[in-house]
Amino acid sequence: MKRILIKTILQKNKEDIMNKTFKEAMDFRHACKSFQEEKEISKENMDFILNAARLSPSSYGLEFTKYLLIKNKDLKEKIKNLAMGQEQVSINSSLLVVLVAIEDSKISSPVPKDRFNRLEVNKEIKSMFLEYYHSYVKEHLNNDEQILAWTSKQAYLAVGNIMTAAATKGIDSCAIEGFDKKEVEKLLNLDTKKYQVALLLPLGYRKNEQRESLRLPLSELVQYID
Repeated sequence: MKRILIKTILQKNKEDIMNKTFKEAMDFRHACKSFQEEKEISKENMDFILNAARLSPSSYGLEFTKYLLIKNKDLKEKIKNLAMGQEQVSINSSLLVVLVAIEDSKISSPVPKDRFNRLEVNKEIKSMFLEYYHSYVKEHLNNDEQILAWTSKQAYLAVGNIMTAAATKGIDSCAIEGFDKKEVEKLLNLDTKKYQVALLLPLGYRKNEQRESLRLPLSELVQYID
């Protein structure tokens, strides 16, 4: 019992030491193409990563993103075959499939009103938020395609935080849009009137050393307007 306790403490200390600052995490993060197949992400670290998604911003605070965390090897292999054979889709610790809500986003759904009711404000302000949202939907979200584009933008905000949160723990990721969306949705037996796939995100530990990051200097990225 004593040995198990000591081992647990040492493992916890090791994980704490691995925690990176924000800058270190940004330097560490890259689009990992090759993961260690057998090295698993601990539940504690995975909960930390997924909580970063939960706490991420979303338009109107309506949270129209959902996640499927896939560990099943056979299913990951089938998804890989629908993602241009990209190895990292099947060889990883976990595959995160990022879904966006279609039906829940519509004016006819009770979900927006339920979400606004969480606000600790008076009834008039809640009604005002709901009216603003309804006006936005009528003008900009007239069909499922437009809703997919809009909700995917919200999902990507969360995905950025997921990747950075993972990197603070020394965990790698690779955001993937190159897949047959309709076939993946069919494989996952999704009701696409309710949810559609926005992104695939393998998570795990790198197999090979990261190459030097190639990025433009700030002087080419930013124009200051005083």
